[in-house]
Amino acid sequence: MQKFNPKSNLMPRVFIISISVFCLWVTLGFSQTVNFTLDVTGRTKQTPPLLKMPGINLSGRGFHKDPTWPNNLAAPEAIAYLGEKLELQGGLFRIQFNLWEFIQLAKNKQMQAQLLDNYSEVIKGINAAGGIVILNLYGMPPGLGKVLDQKSSPWDIKAFKEIVEEIMHYFSCQKQYNVWYEVWRAPDLEDFFLGQQQEYFRIYQAVAESAKNLKKDAKRKIPVGGPGSSWWFQNSAGNTAFSPERSIIYELIRFCVQRKLPLDFISWNAYTSDPLADREVTIYKKTTPELIRSWLSYFGKDSTIPLIISEWNYDAGLNFEPKRGWASHVSASFIPNRLRNMLRAGIDYQIFFCLEDFKKNAAGVNQNVGLFWFEPEYEDYAGGPKSTFNVMRMLNMLGSELFFSSPPEDDFFGVFATKTSSGFALLFFNYIDPHIARSQLTRNITRLHPKQAKILANLVHSKEWENIINKEVSLDSLRLDKRVRSRLKEAIVLKEKAQFAASNSRSISLNLTNLEGDYIYRKYLVDDSCRLDCEFVPTEEKELKASGDYKEELVLKPYSVALLVLEKKQTILPDSPQPDLKADTEKGEIKDDVAR
Repeated sequence: MQKFNPKSNLMPRVFIISISVFCLWVTLGFSQTVNFTLDVTGRTKQTPPLLKMPGINLSGRGFHKDPTWPNNLAAPEAIAYLGEKLELQGGLFRIQFNLWEFIQLAKNKQMQAQLLDNYSEVIKGINAAGGIVILNLYGMPPGLGKVLDQKSSPWDIKAFKEIVEEIMHYFSCQKQYNVWYEVWRAPDLEDFFLGQQQEYFRIYQAVAESAKNLKKDAKRKIPVGGPGSSWWFQNSAGNTAFSPERSIIYELIRFCVQRKLPLDFISWNAYTSDPLADREVTIYKKTTPELIRSWLSYFGKDSTIPLIISEWNYDAGLNFEPKRGWASHVSASFIPNRLRNMLRAGIDYQIFFCLEDFKKNAAGVNQNVGLFWFEPEYEDYAGGPKSTFNVMRMLNMLGSELFFSSPPEDDFFGVFATKTSSGFALLFFNYIDPHIARSQLTRNITRLHPKQAKILANLVHSKEWENIINKEVSLDSLRLDKRVRSRLKEAIVLKEKAQFAASNSRSISLNLTNLEGDYIYRKYLVDDSCRLDCEFVPTEEKELKASGDYKEELVLKPYSVALLVLEKKQTILPDSPQPDLKADTEKGEIKDDVAR
């Protein structure tokens, strides 16, 4: 009998596993190793503001011990830290102005004035740093609502308009701030607006007409826009992507044309875990921005006005999502992947929601959506940045010129390569959508017939969904349309691809060509080793000499972001010899003696 040899049995198993893994990568169509060659003298274009300039909603916590500090504004400490750590020039910062809160303090003029001053100081600071403020006007003032609720539409639109015009006059005319006004928040949802769609349009008209009235006073244009709907195709009746021409955005464009009202930007919200959601091709075979711009052209409006996603974040349906908290490196890696697709879709500006978490407030809003965490139990400020804020800092450090050259990319991995004033900055990211199968189906659902789409939507929301996507139920055993079955097969393959990517690091072989000179190399990293309150310092720093090609090997773990900064060393000239003043003086005295 042959003696048992562990090694002889182990080797074939290892070989089989290796071959299986290799075959899986080949079958799924992407490589674990990425080769990226960048010619640092290659063509560049201006880095889009959406990528480099911060866009952040300054909301947070939802309660303050100081009754004159705006209720929905993040803590002063978080706002101060933001201004200290980020370059705000060209950024867009959204502040929510609660009209109900402002008028509620009318009986105490001193407190009302202080509330206004607190708003003013924040806006002043952002403008002074070169940033733009979007002031989101919402909250029906006490006594003006058709029902006793801040979300109500007004019964007296004239009185409402007077209040709005007074506030706009203060910020835009008296203070001369650079403020854009966004009218309401998610007016298509009952959670945020109690009224008919036409009643929202009356509110918009009041704000837009106020801007027109104050234009001469302000001696410049006062931008007004909206509607800040919950998704680009939504309306108050719960519209779907199959009829985008019924959306509140479409109707707002038409309303503004009919009433000759300004519409200086269009905004909507977009919460998802799918980084490709903004590149969805609509039923009209156009991307969302292309379709909206075609609507603007059709109605004779300026089709180049900014399109803004005024609220977005990583969202998987939970108020307290671990991937936005103790595992915030996941949502951190989502940020650059999502921005890549916003750029490719044609979005002009984005505003991340939000600066600080919401916890234990009177309004009952509890979410860990912030770039900053905080603990409300402590007397003094207790909070700090998450890894998501560190990624914002990385993006802010990108250069003003973006290279055209890019490596082979997939749904998960990507690079932004830029030229800075003193060298180069390259940002690598690796994000895998945990719900990629569902995302792949929903973002392409308009390519199906509505009946097929309904069947697919029902399957996604059924109890059998997990069994189907995990291949525990055979697709052949289900009575399905051929195209529906095909889509499900695609989703299953994509899920397998994502599962492998989520458990294996990516190896990056970087080659910088035509690089000359001496540089300081710094690497910044966000991954599962850094989630909350991580110091933003280089994980690696070294000096390098380059004369032609420079190679660097990187390992990028799942759900991570790496920033490489190459800063050219300053040439220090040797000190010039100082003149001997004493000798010169003596020579001068001798010459004087000879002359005498």
